[in-house]
Amino acid sequence: MRLSTVRLQDEDRTTTAARQDGDEFVLLPYTDVGALLASGGNWQERAAWNGDRVPLDTVTLAPVVPHPNKIVCLGLNYATHIKEMGRPTPTHPTLFAKYDGSLIGAHDDIHMPPISDDLDWEAELGVVVGRPGRHIPRSQALEHVAGYTVANDVTVRDWQHRTREFLSGKTFEATTPVGPALVTPDELPPGASGLTISCSVDGHTMQKSNTADLLFGVTDILAYVSTIITLQPGDLILTGTPGGVGAGRDPKVFLRPGQELLTSVEGIGELRNSVVKDSL
Repeated sequence: MRLSTVRLQDEDRTTTAARQDGDEFVLLPYTDVGALLASGGNWQERAAWNGDRVPLDTVTLAPVVPHPNKIVCLGLNYATHIKEMGRPTPTHPTLFAKYDGSLIGAHDDIHMPPISDDLDWEAELGVVVGRPGRHIPRSQALEHVAGYTVANDVTVRDWQHRTREFLSGKTFEATTPVGPALVTPDELPPGASGLTISCSVDGHTMQKSNTADLLFGVTDILAYVSTIITLQPGDLILTGTPGGVGAGRDPKVFLRPGQELLTSVEGIGELRNSVVKDSL
């Protein structure tokens, strides 16, 4: 099953959860996928309801979960990225957070802030939580996954490196595309392992790896994070990026206004986003 949050063509840009069926979206009676997941343990049955249908090309995509209770992100979770950034291999997941104002849809513009030219790409596998849980054992972690999505943790590098904490460079307004859909686990390998993940800029491949190379996999991440805080339906977890980011190159390469960023994860879909420069 593939679920998206779509924007209807009305004055208020109303959003609704939708299930993809061929070249149509079946509209569901929830404002977004997050609201559907929060509706209770049998959300899968409600997601299968038949409602009004609209062609795929008549709507635009919002972030798959526009307002998650929390967005938990991992840094340094692929060996290739750890090496290029010159960091030691972590013994525990490296966690940081985002706010929902950073999220954009699968084809929305990425807003480059006017105060920096160091905008970098980070292709990532996203995990969306489907069931609440605290102190989740690794053996049960995948039972709490609603599905998987594609994300790009677009980063303002000079602001990230102002301090030892990552937050300021990671949560700039309208920089993090997520989508195009939540793909349920039955359509993917366990833990979404073994999937090709890639990122290109203007057609030039910058990152290409495989989710089997995650240092901490989905079961490790959910067990670890749930030790700290209760996971809630709709929570979004970004699992880290592979090597090939702009800041890891010599010389460094960063995004520029007008460039197109394409991010994909095998079996889930792709994000296609243009970079625009904000003004003060």
